[in-house]
Amino acid sequence: MKSNQPLDRFDLKILRELQLDGGLSNQDLAEKVGLTAAPCSRRVKQLEESGVIRDRVVRLDERAVDLNLIALLHISMDKHIPERFEEFERTISSYPEVLECYLITGHDADYQLKVAVPDMDRYHDILLGKITRIRGVSGVKSAFIMRKIVDSTAVPLNYIGG
Repeated sequence: MKSNQPLDRFDLKILRELQLDGGLSNQDLAEKVGLTAAPCSRRVKQLEESGVIRDRVVRLDERAVDLNLIALLHISMDKHIPERFEEFERTISSYPEVLECYLITGHDADYQLKVAVPDMDRYHDILLGKITRIRGVSGVKSAFIMRKIVDSTAVPLNYIGG
């Protein structure tokens, strides 16, 4: 649910700080944005209720938990019908190895997935044991991430109000 109320400078400061560190205490956040604790807490609650703040999560280092192989997969479907897409999306959403799934355009694929596994053997298992067995999957192209250059979840806020 999106709010129709425009974001003011305090809201933007709050969003910037929380994108840098979602675990900030309300007191620390209030100090960083120049508010007292109570109004800061109310603003955060409003941002959450309006849907501007979707959630707060802890991000893990994949390698620290032995997920040493990150792959990007381009998936092609045999038929472009709603039932195929719904079945694929429902099934792929149940695999914990799939970190991201996008329905895409402008490419030779219908979906792009980001998958995290410990090694090539486990990648082989998920690719041939799960993904290619989903009804409608007609092709898969894989690319492996060698190094992350940009790794951010922060969205740009410089487009608001202008």
